[in-house]
Amino acid sequence: MNPVSGAGRAKFEAEDMIGRPGTGPHAPSKGSAPRFLAVLAGLLGVLVFLGLGIWQLERRVWKLDLIARVDQRIHAPVVDAPGPATWADIDAAGYEYRHVRLAGSFQGANALVQAVTELGGGYWVLTPMRDDRGFTVLVNRGFVPQERKAEFERENAALASPAMVDGLLRVSEPGGGFLRSNDPATNRWYSRDVAAIAKARGLTDVAPYFIDAGVSGPDNWPRGGLTVVKFRNAHLVYALTWFALAAMLAVALVRPIFAGRDQRDAPR
Repeated sequence: MNPVSGAGRAKFEAEDMIGRPGTGPHAPSKGSAPRFLAVLAGLLGVLVFLGLGIWQLERRVWKLDLIARVDQRIHAPVVDAPGPATWADIDAAGYEYRHVRLAGSFQGANALVQAVTELGGGYWVLTPMRDDRGFTVLVNRGFVPQERKAEFERENAALASPAMVDGLLRVSEPGGGFLRSNDPATNRWYSRDVAAIAKARGLTDVAPYFIDAGVSGPDNWPRGGLTVVKFRNAHLVYALTWFALAAMLAVALVRPIFAGRDQRDAPR
């Protein structure tokens, strides 16, 4: 057998490598796929951060409109609480926080709704009020602490004399609170759900809203006037944070490209 020269052996080895899959001068490097997936994930992250920043800007516009609308309504002249003719049109955008008046008499049992206020944990006391115009409105007379719960659970029609309430119109809060559903059967309420409370109490001709009563004085229970009308607005800070994260991630993706270019352009 004739020995193969060194040049011939090199030729045979090169041809053998070209014939194998995944080899040769145009074969993809082993690290190209993970690098591509990393870049793709980074681009997706940039888009997500940008989307969150834009969403926070939209929330800021909504919050500023809410603040302006509430401020205008709570300082507007008091008007009569809406009657049945307008109930179908009542929603949060058009009516909530309007300064309204109700004249009639309190009737029926209270519904105590769990609440946390600046005075601590306790309950809102919602009492049906029969308006002189012939319909019923649930009135949130105010807050009572935990230790006074039994007292106001027992109270029933003790306030039947004529009364007048000035307060803020609020829309119903159906369902319940965070991770807790209202339970009418056991008289446990976690939100001011007008329809559910009215049904549980057997009330008829009930307005689809309730009224938060105004200030009742520091020595009176229930303590009225605790409606929150100041709304935190940090959406611009959140938006700038998301945009900053998008910018930092974009820089992290682009930096290796320029670093590789500088290395190729460097003199050898």
